[in-house]
Amino acid sequence: MGEPAGPYQFLLSELVRILSESWDIEPHTPTTTATEPAAEPPAETGFAPLGLSEPILTALAEKGYTTPTPIQAQAIPVVLMGRDVLACAQTGTGKTASFTLPMLDILSGSRARARMPRSLILEPTRELALQVAENFVLYGKHLKLNHALLIGGESMGEQRDVLTRGVDVLIATPGRLIDIFERGGLLLSDVRVLVIDEADRMLDMGFIPDIERIVAMLPAMRQTLFFSATMAPEIRRLADAFLSNPKEITVSRPATVATTITEGLSLVATHDKREALRRLIRSEEVQNALVFCNRKRDVDILCKSLVRHQFSAGMLHGDMPQSARFATLEKFKAGEIRLLVCSDVAARGIDIGGLSHVFNFDVPHHAEDYVHRIGRTGRAGLQGRALTLAGPEDRIAVEAIERLTGHEIPRLAVDGLDPVEWEESDGRGRRGRGKGRGAAKPAAKPATATAEPASPKAATTARSGERRRPERSERPDRPERSDRSERSERPDRAERPERSDRSERPERSDRAERGGRAESPRDAVVGFGNDIPAFMQIRRRDTSRPREEGADQDKHNEDTEIAA
Repeated sequence: MGEPAGPYQFLLSELVRILSESWDIEPHTPTTTATEPAAEPPAETGFAPLGLSEPILTALAEKGYTTPTPIQAQAIPVVLMGRDVLACAQTGTGKTASFTLPMLDILSGSRARARMPRSLILEPTRELALQVAENFVLYGKHLKLNHALLIGGESMGEQRDVLTRGVDVLIATPGRLIDIFERGGLLLSDVRVLVIDEADRMLDMGFIPDIERIVAMLPAMRQTLFFSATMAPEIRRLADAFLSNPKEITVSRPATVATTITEGLSLVATHDKREALRRLIRSEEVQNALVFCNRKRDVDILCKSLVRHQFSAGMLHGDMPQSARFATLEKFKAGEIRLLVCSDVAARGIDIGGLSHVFNFDVPHHAEDYVHRIGRTGRAGLQGRALTLAGPEDRIAVEAIERLTGHEIPRLAVDGLDPVEWEESDGRGRRGRGKGRGAAKPAAKPATATAEPASPKAATTARSGERRRPERSERPDRPERSDRSERSERPDRAERPERSDRSERPERSDRAERGGRAESPRDAVVGFGNDIPAFMQIRRRDTSRPREEGADQDKHNEDTEIAA
């Protein structure tokens, strides 16, 4: 019985061995597969896994860039795949490199023909166009690609000559691009990649009709990259019209403030704002700062005021000549100017590394502009401070900003200046107008004003005030005023020169007791005895001089009301 069991035992042991070996192999394969993804995250911290070519990686390494920002990590692979992109990213997130780097890679395989650029980048301002051009020079230093700038303030003839030689990347503002195109200096039929940068700013500046016209000139088969700091409904409508099945990328919630920015808001009287700004600048460790104003005129006035108080300041706004703007920017970048006073036109076009402060001399009209302004500081992980000056009338604008950003701006007191409160707004106008109207009420008290001997000028001014603002107590006398139709029939008009005899004027004290209608011996009228009719007395007081003085008083009250 025991012998036959030997062969079966052998076969069984062999079967167990074979199965055991197979079991050892099969678990090994999924184990190897499972360990491969675990090794990928460390590799994604650099630019190499994004698919960029070696010349571009070399340029990035030479500049010291080793880790892509979130918008770059998400957008670069998608652009290299040829898909349209709809990206919502704040300023200072590195979005410019998110489209310049893959565009350089896409365009490096061929060359452009004369007047036929292969890619087009539309920017809202000249400063921002210059910044993008600097990125192409920096990242494409090891590639044989060229670019051209079509911006205002430069020679159109020179720009046309550059286009004639052929360009790979055309960076332009909408207005100048249309001018060149209409003059026959440009063909857009070979554009493969279109970039619309700062689309929300394009909307604010009224460029959307120009953008729609330019897009209609481009070939239908193209790749479109659409970038905006905010995603308003109108921006979404444009994206739907320009893009085809885009990859949507949102780096952070629209209109959020970077965590590296420390905010502050100082509520001061409007006439103290310049003094408050000077005190804040002296109290802060300011290395370099942007100071924003809402109006170009205020930029000029504030800059001159800062210079007069021994601050190193320059100004930048849209009305300055192009050469002056470039020179001011270069001085600011070189550290020759510490404070740059500017309008919102410069908010999107200035990229200064290590900007320590942003001052809002005026609260921006649009809450979104607040985010764009203060986004100039606190970049690349550095700390920045954004301080805003607000007047009592800015309550609504500040509340709109706080609703947009989702938090209250911390209040910051200015040493040496009296605190003020918000101005109440009930929709009926600015506070203080009621005081101006009430200032005329004392004129309704002639008895008090003439209780003692008064000068003729004061008396006539008081009567002028009565005519402007009659009180209810005067209404019984109004029927007598209707007799003015008889003025043309008043006799003895030649006797009026007797009024020049002012020696008897002190008797006006008697007239005050009778409401301004007292008898006067010198005013005796032939045919009426010693009794002067009331209507004639009213006419004698209504001379040209008191009317002029009353007009002056009205003008004074109006000026006081406006000043308040």
